[in-house]
Amino acid sequence: MKIAVLCGGVSLEREVSLNSGAEVKTALMEAGYDVVLEDVKSVSDIIKKWPEIGADGAFIALHGGWGEDGRIQSALESAGIPYTGSGPRSCMLSMDKETSRDIMSASGIPVPPGISITPDERVDFAKLLDEWGKIVIKPASNGSTVGVVITSDEVAAKDAINTVWDIDTKAIVERFIPGRELTVAVFGTGKDAFALPVIEIRPNSGFYDYKSKYTKGATEYLCPAPLDEDMTRVVTEYSRGAHEALECGTYGRVDFRVSDDGAVYALEVNTAPGMTGTSLVPKAAKAHGWGFPELLDRIVKDSFKRFR
Repeated sequence: MKIAVLCGGVSLEREVSLNSGAEVKTALMEAGYDVVLEDVKSVSDIIKKWPEIGADGAFIALHGGWGEDGRIQSALESAGIPYTGSGPRSCMLSMDKETSRDIMSASGIPVPPGISITPDERVDFAKLLDEWGKIVIKPASNGSTVGVVITSDEVAAKDAINTVWDIDTKAIVERFIPGRELTVAVFGTGKDAFALPVIEIRPNSGFYDYKSKYTKGATEYLCPAPLDEDMTRVVTEYSRGAHEALECGTYGRVDFRVSDDGAVYALEVNTAPGMTGTSLVPKAAKAHGWGFPELLDRIVKDSFKRFR
């Protein structure tokens, strides 16, 4: 089978996507696939170029923008091209953090107290800081912690929101949850989906920012996470619930914060998680007993089933 690994794109996560694409290509070749790497500059270009590529399907290693919000998935589906991961609707719902927060909350999955705002709305940061103590400000539709600021200072909050408007048209402001950071990869679709081992993330800097995510040695990852049986059950149930509520397919990743008093809060769902040497889904798969080539082989086979 010939697979075209789609990566690059034009979002702020382009460099991460290129790294994911290169590592996915190598691992798929180890798994026995014929692989071609495609640096995708636009949705229309890859559709026009597809007959020339001559692949049996696409592995989506695009992060952010139209690579993860359902647009390229819609185009591939319309062209009858099999691809990996979730469908257009799931990608659209998950990419918008306001929408995904609402869906998870309606499904009984706790999320941090928060609001969404647009550039024409005024926010009383002094009031929010007085109520919540410390807040998280982030773009509504970006990943890799791009544009995310954690602060307890009103001036810093105003500067942060102005930075968000340079990269997005909507922002999420949430109460910061002090405590532990966890993430759970989920494999499968619907009722058949199951959680891989939970990972606890311990960045040396205290904040799991872009540098901490993509610099080797900058973060300690504990997998399986040192959780008691009850906490493990709660986090895995919430991860499966979020995966199903947002209609995710084949694989995804759900991020959590656990407060100092043990309350669990879901932050977001990622339908196209990173696949670099420091990425989280491969770490969870390894703890489950799947090497990187086997994980990707399973992703391809499970994803392509729905196109037969």
